[in-house]
Amino acid sequence: MEFDQLLAYLFRWIHFFAGVAWIGLLYYFNFVQTEYFKEAEAPAKASAIDKLVPRALWWFRFGALFTFLSGLALAGYLGGAVNFYISVGMLLGTLMFLNVWLIIWPNQKTVIASNAQVMAGGEPMPEAVAAQAKAGLASRTNTLFSMPMLFFMGASAHLGGLGRVPLSSEGGVSGTAMAICLILILALEANAIKGKMGPMASVVGVIHLGIALMIALLVIMQVL
Repeated sequence: MEFDQLLAYLFRWIHFFAGVAWIGLLYYFNFVQTEYFKEAEAPAKASAIDKLVPRALWWFRFGALFTFLSGLALAGYLGGAVNFYISVGMLLGTLMFLNVWLIIWPNQKTVIASNAQVMAGGEPMPEAVAAQAKAGLASRTNTLFSMPMLFFMGASAHLGGLGRVPLSSEGGVSGTAMAICLILILALEANAIKGKMGPMASVVGVIHLGIALMIALLVIMQVL
């Protein structure tokens, strides 16, 4: 076994390991914790925010960081082998990583600090409600993105044909399809930054939207 092959596989293993931790916690937050908080009594919810949430968020954000960094290393190693499938997966993963560190974590810090203030006998921070909403929208968007992201990451190795680039290759993705995919993804990210929850408010809704986005992107690549 050559050293460069071993090194490449090591980064792939780190990518898998960190990605499982990151996406697993993403689904925990959205499918389990959020639904529990809707029904939990105030003392139980406050205790969870104080003792459980910070620990989960630590693994969550550093899982995202190491997934992103190991993915960059793999992309550099693959070089010209990167096709449009994996390019879409990488774009979605990068936006998800940025949402974690630039939206979810900063706003969750405000929520945690406000909760600590209340538990100490003080008043909640006035900005905590808005911070929770911003973190929640970005987290739901990441859940939405995760489904096509995982699909196209796998498709890059197991599906051929229309995922090929450059555009001049027979059966490759058209420039029009690439542009529409990019616009659609960036429009959803814009909504994550300053938009509305809409159907993503429910677990069923965000799962359905994630699957719909996955299918829509695949159809755009194949038809246009």
